[in-house]
Amino acid sequence: MTRMTPSEALVETMVAQGVKHVFGIVGSAYMDALDLFEPAGIRFISTAHEQGAGHMADGYARASGRHGVCIAQNGPGVTNFVTAIAAAYWAHSPVVCITPEAGTQTTGLGGFQETDQLPIFSKITTYQAHVNRPDRIAELAGRCFDLALTERGPTQLNIPRDYFYGEIDVEIPRPVRIERGAGGAESLARAVALLADAAFPVIVAGGGVVMADAVDQLRALAEHLQAPVVTSYLHNDAFPADHELYLGPIGYLGSKAAMRVLAQADVVLALGSRLGPFGTLPQYGIDYWPRAAKLIQVDIDHRRLGLVKPVDVPVLGDARAAAVALLDGLRALNRTPAAQANRERRLAEIRKQKAAWKAELEQASASDGVPMAPRRALSELERALPEDAMVTTDIGNICSVANSYLHFKRPRSFFAAMSFGNCGYAYPTAIGAKVAAPERPAIAYVGDGAWGMSLNETLTCVRERIPVVAVVFNNGQWGAEKRNQIDYYACRFVGTQLDNPSFAKVAEAMGALGLVVERPGEVGEALRSAVASERPAVVEIRVSQELAEPFRRDALKKPVRLLEKYRAYTVS
Repeated sequence: MTRMTPSEALVETMVAQGVKHVFGIVGSAYMDALDLFEPAGIRFISTAHEQGAGHMADGYARASGRHGVCIAQNGPGVTNFVTAIAAAYWAHSPVVCITPEAGTQTTGLGGFQETDQLPIFSKITTYQAHVNRPDRIAELAGRCFDLALTERGPTQLNIPRDYFYGEIDVEIPRPVRIERGAGGAESLARAVALLADAAFPVIVAGGGVVMADAVDQLRALAEHLQAPVVTSYLHNDAFPADHELYLGPIGYLGSKAAMRVLAQADVVLALGSRLGPFGTLPQYGIDYWPRAAKLIQVDIDHRRLGLVKPVDVPVLGDARAAAVALLDGLRALNRTPAAQANRERRLAEIRKQKAAWKAELEQASASDGVPMAPRRALSELERALPEDAMVTTDIGNICSVANSYLHFKRPRSFFAAMSFGNCGYAYPTAIGAKVAAPERPAIAYVGDGAWGMSLNETLTCVRERIPVVAVVFNNGQWGAEKRNQIDYYACRFVGTQLDNPSFAKVAEAMGALGLVVERPGEVGEALRSAVASERPAVVEIRVSQELAEPFRRDALKKPVRLLEKYRAYTVS
């Protein structure tokens, strides 16, 4: 036991957990601890908004595999975290959200910046700790850090502001790291038997493959089975894009090749994927999920097994360990998997579908018009992306279309808002990823509507000298919602038209590099120049108002109007 202040105990616990960066906005509630960050070797990155800080912590965690940490003033500062923590929850990011709270002396009296901060985060964190005594601050902080990694999700450490002061006797807890197993012997044996007898096995690689550093193990398993590999929605970096067995992502605006091949499966191995409902909906008119196929699902959370799709063999295990165990089990059978019998036919089908999808994308991206078609812009960006780039995408029409144009050879390269689907995600997440991996280019794809929610973090990049590139698609509209007004509401555009300034000039006024692109031939050079500048940069691409597939055909119906004055507006 060592005598120290609670602030020292908190900071020493963070140091023991390997924390090097914290994102947030300065606040009096935790200033005593903040004063210790720099001498403890922790860089405090001051952001423009707390939501941005939360997304930065998320991007940092996803790029590094380590904790992302955010902190803010009690009350309004803490409530500004909510959207970002919800996004981190559905991305399974180990974010530790430190939430100083109003002082205990006036709890319940409605004092300045007072609110009950635990219920707000109760459904979007995997664990919450409230410091009820100053001498427990290290214990509870350590548990938040440990469980953020163990539970694969954000945790909340809630600290009354008066509990940062005083003197306590405390022992700094050592980090607890668990060894994850492959799964139960019986379930693994059943999975091996199904895979060995499968005539057309297909592997769906999810985010768990990336989190478990299991790409190499998955590659070995896929090659042994000669099984096609598709990636789950917005996890395009879960398998090398240049591998002959890879077909691309399924889900909204994903790869038709992946969907058409998955539809032929007789056994599906979902490795590290919860198979979320939005990521398995029919797309392009293709109802691709093979309902008659046997499903093996591997996940570290037993609550996700069989939650969305009926599962034949649930395996409660780590993606990496399970991939190794399945390959060992197949080799131990001392017989060739049944899928080897039609290997050449299956490889030919993979090549055929990949070639057809590539040709379709090239045709869709061939327009030379001005303003530029969105798909042409995305195609030019794809060709110019540095090989080791980290790319984040926001929610919205053009950013969703990018799902077809983003291919990666290494994991921890692609970060999207996942199923929470909030706007304003991509840019601050790219900032966090760049802080975690400064040697890699970080590029955010953002629509003009979402850019209005996050452009303030350009100030953070300039102030903190973080050279992130934002690619902003300026087409003067909320595209995804405008598509709904076209399809369902007779083109009555309410709230979806945007009158934008020059975002490049706004960036320059903030101290960043601003570039405007209007023609296809300018896209690649602008992106390369922005990356090479080693400055915060905004590449404003002026694109046409062409729209893609509807975002949610399942979520809207043709309207019915019953009142006389509205009947003229009924859509037939």
